[in-house]
Amino acid sequence: MKINVGTPDRIARLVIGVLLMIAPFITGWALFANPVWTWVFIIVGLVLAVTGLVRFCPAYALFNLSTSGNKDK
Repeated sequence: MKINVGTPDRIARLVIGVLLMIAPFITGWALFANPVWTWVFIIVGLVLAVTGLVRFCPAYALFNLSTSGNKDK
């Protein structure tokens, strides 16, 4: 598994992922009255946070993309 998520991308994924995971519990938006939207936000946030932590994105690998600046592909 090669690193394909760079530092700015990693920070953005972690911040957005955490915000998405906590949004259903702290915002009080009517959108979250439906549990489906709560779970969608939690799962998407979790995926973003995990890909930020491990610095590997399977979607980037599928399309042969990288934001890590590493020229070794």
